[in-house]
Amino acid sequence: APENLMQALEDLDYLAALDNDGNLSEFGIIMSEFPLDPQLAKSLLASCEFECVDEMLTIAAMVTAPSCFLQAPPGTEEIAGTRWSRFCHPAGDHCTLINVFNAFKAAPANPTRPGNTEKWCRDHFLSCSALSMAGVIRAELVEIMKRIELPISPPDFGSEGNLLSIKKALLSGYFMHIARDVDGSGNYLMLTHKQVAQLHPSSSYSNTRRIPEWVLFHEFSLSEGNSIRVVSEISPQLFAELVPQYYFSNLPPSESKDILQGVINHLAPASATKEEQK
Repeated sequence: APENLMQALEDLDYLAALDNDGNLSEFGIIMSEFPLDPQLAKSLLASCEFECVDEMLTIAAMVTAPSCFLQAPPGTEEIAGTRWSRFCHPAGDHCTLINVFNAFKAAPANPTRPGNTEKWCRDHFLSCSALSMAGVIRAELVEIMKRIELPISPPDFGSEGNLLSIKKALLSGYFMHIARDVDGSGNYLMLTHKQVAQLHPSSSYSNTRRIPEWVLFHEFSLSEGNSIRVVSEISPQLFAELVPQYYFSNLPPSESKDILQGVINHLAPASATKEEQK
């Protein structure tokens, strides 16, 4: 549909993938080398700047492959929730996916079950085929990065600086996927469409029963009860620091936008001082 085409072009423009003539920019040409959604390709490229490439490669592979979480058979939901909670990361679902993938890769090395990866997956209510596919996708992305000579920073997952870098890389691509809990009960209003959604049941926040106020989400699904999937907590300050002003100024008026505008105004003097120092 024409409106979908225009929206897609607008999104590419926000991601700096187009030049002033509507052609692919130099940055857009590099993005197009990756068989990924543009937002995910942008986040992966941003991870080169923030030095969290190893972690973003895993996230990109995990969200591109089918969901690794299997539907628990009736009567085993509580057991599945307990097993999944071992992987939960306080920073959110993106880091939880890193934990799952790293545990999957380490599973064959388990001395009590050498090589029995499929049994390990069944025990943890995880899809072995989805995790194997994520491994293949990740290896392909590594090859592409090597071919176009992009730097791959070494793994540093778990350090405070690394977690902040991951969120910055994600925000660089997914600043259009931000939602705010408007009533403290998990009703998230999206900045872009003013659509209300709830966290998907597979979210690690569902296990911890913690409801973050501001979140970045990977996708929104109408078919699954207006839910947002693969969600991580962010701060308004971090969003204000990384959001393109052109995109922010085009957002529809809302209470959330007013809150963010206040944060941007507060950060403005500090940003001006940094520019003067440069």
